[in-house]
Amino acid sequence: MMLSQRSKYGFLFCLALLLQLNSFAQNKTISEKDKNTRTPAAKHKVLLIPFEPRLYMGEIDYAINKETQLSSRQIKNKFRDGLNDQIYKALKLAKFDVIDLMEDTLKYKKDTEGIYQYLTYEYQKVPNQENYQPPKKEVAQKTIDKGQINVETNGDKRFMNAKLSSSKVLPMLYAKYKTDLFIFINQLDIKADGSTEPGQITTVANPNRKIVLHYTIYTKDAKEINSGTVEEEFNPELNQPKKIIDKHFSKIATTLVQRLVKNIPISK
Repeated sequence: MMLSQRSKYGFLFCLALLLQLNSFAQNKTISEKDKNTRTPAAKHKVLLIPFEPRLYMGEIDYAINKETQLSSRQIKNKFRDGLNDQIYKALKLAKFDVIDLMEDTLKYKKDTEGIYQYLTYEYQKVPNQENYQPPKKEVAQKTIDKGQINVETNGDKRFMNAKLSSSKVLPMLYAKYKTDLFIFINQLDIKADGSTEPGQITTVANPNRKIVLHYTIYTKDAKEINSGTVEEEFNPELNQPKKIIDKHFSKIATTLVQRLVKNIPISK
């Protein structure tokens, strides 16, 4: 049966209205969903703080010096600068805006030293990254054995965690730099082949060397959103700092940034 001209116009009008209502409903659903999603990296700005020079533990400096003639100080400085550089690149690749305090050491020297003054370090259990919870301060269990006080320890892996002695530090830095995320590089270990964790007993020597990065990530309101270690093994014959940095620090940086993205607080 043929529709009249008026019926055709009525049908088209109803169809357009239904499509518009459906589109509105979809947009509303998406909008509601977005309220519980993480904000894009581009919405965040990161301040990258290098490790204090005293917190470099290099077990292969002798081998590096023998091959490159670099002094211990030069080796440490190359690794300190190279680590920040690789993390900076990984952050930029993930679309974060970044300020690296190693980019201009003269410009940022006062702020870097000021930050260090408000840092304390605690040797804590390495958190589970699958279900991250900030590590809690442990209370040592004391026992008495034959009149001697003994402090109980266990074989759990530990890392150097950065703690702030004042909660005002990060809000002040946010006010100055507009950085709402702060990555603290707490310590860098370059372990020789066969090296084990402190206190760890093993009968099997590790043929590879190992890089261990200790870090903590805070928000502008001094909330610890991620911390722990990132580890990477490398060839015991490799003694060139640049090759170690380019090949292995880059992998560590990628893992660190992935953890940051995973743990960014959900926007409200």
